[in-house]
Amino acid sequence: MHIIVVGGGAGGLELATRLGRKLGRRNKAEITLVDRNQTHIWKPLLHEVATGSLDTGTDEISYRAHAHNHHFRFVLGSLSHVDRAAKTITLSALNSNEGQEILPERTLSYDYLVLAIGSVSNDFGIDGISQHCMYLDSPQQAERFRQRLVNGFLRLNQQLETDPDAQLRIAIVGGGATGVELAAELYNAAELFKVYGLERVTLKHLQITLLEAGTRILPALPPRIAASARDELAKLGVDIREGAQIVKAEKGVMHTQTCDQIHADLMVWAAGIKAPDFLHDIEGLELSRNNQIIVTPTLQVSNDPHLYVLGDCAACPLPDGGWVPPRAQSAHQMATLVYKNLIACLNGKPQKSFKYKDHGSLISLSHYSTVGSLMGNLTSGSMMIEGRIARVVYISLYRMHQLALHGWIRTILMTVVERVNRILKPRLKLH
Repeated sequence: MHIIVVGGGAGGLELATRLGRKLGRRNKAEITLVDRNQTHIWKPLLHEVATGSLDTGTDEISYRAHAHNHHFRFVLGSLSHVDRAAKTITLSALNSNEGQEILPERTLSYDYLVLAIGSVSNDFGIDGISQHCMYLDSPQQAERFRQRLVNGFLRLNQQLETDPDAQLRIAIVGGGATGVELAAELYNAAELFKVYGLERVTLKHLQITLLEAGTRILPALPPRIAASARDELAKLGVDIREGAQIVKAEKGVMHTQTCDQIHADLMVWAAGIKAPDFLHDIEGLELSRNNQIIVTPTLQVSNDPHLYVLGDCAACPLPDGGWVPPRAQSAHQMATLVYKNLIACLNGKPQKSFKYKDHGSLISLSHYSTVGSLMGNLTSGSMMIEGRIARVVYISLYRMHQLALHGWIRTILMTVVERVNRILKPRLKLH
């Protein structure tokens, strides 16, 4: 039996790892992970990559090495087509930056296919967004933003020699977790740039505007938590504009529905997500308005028991009529169920249904604060937490992801190495 997992994000990599340990090690099945990138980084940390607080060179996981250690195969490539009748997937040709073909178009056969391809930013077709704004969907995009951020601070430090009122202006569209966490992390970066030689730069020289189309930032969280995060951002100096719907973007300027103009040196779009557009080309799939694949409670496609979907690209209904939210905890829980259901298929047992458990949400405001709520089986109802306790819980979420991938011993060793690196290496990636 051949199981192919497409997408090496939080859910996809955890699933391939568990299947490799259970089936690949004992030669009960061949497990293949397909991803367009060579390495994995936990997506909730991309805002730290974008500011240089996290160095992908030391924190990323090599898919190829991880596959070797956990008894599955890794194939580099981008999914371009799925032939469900023939049970094959097609990977597009892989070219170098110079346009030279590295790998040709390839076709892989499967017995069971799992799509865990994640999501991309949704610009809702607004004029100028894709041309003038930056996204944080991938490590490559986060690194591109970081390079422009470094260059921006270098220019700012030089400008301050003759113009003490010069500022680096950054506009972030989207008051969800990504936008809020990025705004706070940028102030941390400004403080560290001053430590590492840009002496003229202070926090007052960083102007961040956070724009949210809704009535408040962090709409997915309880109002009290959102208000706490808003207060913390305001203390840092973030200009928060709620009810600010963007209707157009041009080079260096955002236009709102109320005819306001927000001028910025860097513009980031973090206002919504959707599944990749190419899913429309897969015949017979039922898609939501955000391109997500609508699945049954067993996380299978309704008319294809050999196709599972998990993570941000899956539209899984909840009993109350809503949908499972696109969060890392959702992908983790879905990966666990798909793993159990694939094992059940192998043993001729019935499939189980997905039951989403909301354990709450946490928002990291860099080293300044952490706020959030714990829910579900962690408390009797819901509990708001902030400060050091919230920070510990926030970090533990990443540790749980590492545990799923590496086990206890390696995770402990990695934690020790991280602490040593804090002493030996700069606190900010500067090159």
